[in-house]
Amino acid sequence: MGEPVTDIDVAVVGAGAAGLAAAHRLRQRGVKALVLEARDRIGGRAHTVMTSAGFPVDLGCGWLHSADRNPWVPIARELGFGIDGRLPGWGGRLVRMGFSEAEQADWFRAREAFYERLETAAVGPDRPAVTLLEPGNRWNTMLNAISTWANGVELERLSLHDYFRYDSTDINWRVREGYGALVTRFGVGAPVRLGTPVRRIDWSGPAMALETDAGTVRAKAIILTVPPSVIAAEGIAFTPALPPKKLAAAHGLPLGVDNKLYFALDGDWPEIDRDWQVFGSTERTRTAAYQLKPLGQPLVEMFTGGELARDLEHAGEAAMAAFALGELAGVFGNRIRTCLKPLAASAWASDSYARGSYSYALPGHAGDRAVWAEPIGEQIFFAGEAASPHDFSTTHGAYLSGLAAVERALALMSGAR
Repeated sequence: MGEPVTDIDVAVVGAGAAGLAAAHRLRQRGVKALVLEARDRIGGRAHTVMTSAGFPVDLGCGWLHSADRNPWVPIARELGFGIDGRLPGWGGRLVRMGFSEAEQADWFRAREAFYERLETAAVGPDRPAVTLLEPGNRWNTMLNAISTWANGVELERLSLHDYFRYDSTDINWRVREGYGALVTRFGVGAPVRLGTPVRRIDWSGPAMALETDAGTVRAKAIILTVPPSVIAAEGIAFTPALPPKKLAAAHGLPLGVDNKLYFALDGDWPEIDRDWQVFGSTERTRTAAYQLKPLGQPLVEMFTGGELARDLEHAGEAAMAAFALGELAGVFGNRIRTCLKPLAASAWASDSYARGSYSYALPGHAGDRAVWAEPIGEQIFFAGEAASPHDFSTTHGAYLSGLAAVERALALMSGAR
């Protein structure tokens, strides 16, 4: 065991977007801080890898959602990263699948009617979002599939209040070098100890003790940025135990599952333009969304969510690839099978430091986000995308929550002096 550290003002648990934002702000304020990160890298669920094909791909977050107000946009520009401002072609997926104009119009009507019912129902009691589907509508499976991609879970397990509260400007851009690469570059210079999972937090006294395999860190305050799923699974022990309402909030905000698989696209394929978007199927919820030639690169991105993503992750990357090839062959013909080579895949459900991709609220638990964000006394402060009231499931929501946690902590620490 290493020697205890006794002179830390603030310990930050987790070096994802929230933890790095907190560390950056603490450094600006001249506060002595230390970030404890369980993984051997920083970035958390923002993770860019370089493939053997020579292109960076994001296994975690990939879109600068609400880019017109996303704080990562000016950060990217300041750090010299390239921003691609082309909006995603999500609305044209049926066009590229050969649907008629009448069918496309019918889909858009069904989608808008669903969101209108969502807005109307948001003023009433919370309930499962699946209850908003129109019985017998042919597009219900697609609306449910979209929930698996947007929320990581099917509509029957999703709070309609939480679904409604997500705030988007519908301006979505990308980082050419990778969103994860941007978050990692932002974190350079932060006081981070990698490979140092926190096993127990003793908050029984004025100086809290964070027990790790490398020794005990003592701090006046803690900013905890781990996902609620880790706390619900008792990934960190607490002495004394966390308040019951905090534990209940952790269970009410599980992480849904969304995974990606990237293929190298060999061959000219002149009929496919850059950034084409298609569905694997419009007739089932257990389907994937595909982006072809993202940013003009000879790649194909498969995006799965919900139970399908969880099941394919459990089955392995080969099963994931086989599923994708079957769906893409159904859209483009069998020739595409010979042009695709798997490169890299994510597996967020089995990541013990995440246990999923991003948070959603169970029916009746939309209020748990506010509970999760509340500090415990003047000692433990919570941050991360799950703590964001309207930008949850996003990297900018995590970033902003990290800043908010620091301001709250410093205000209370200043008042206690």
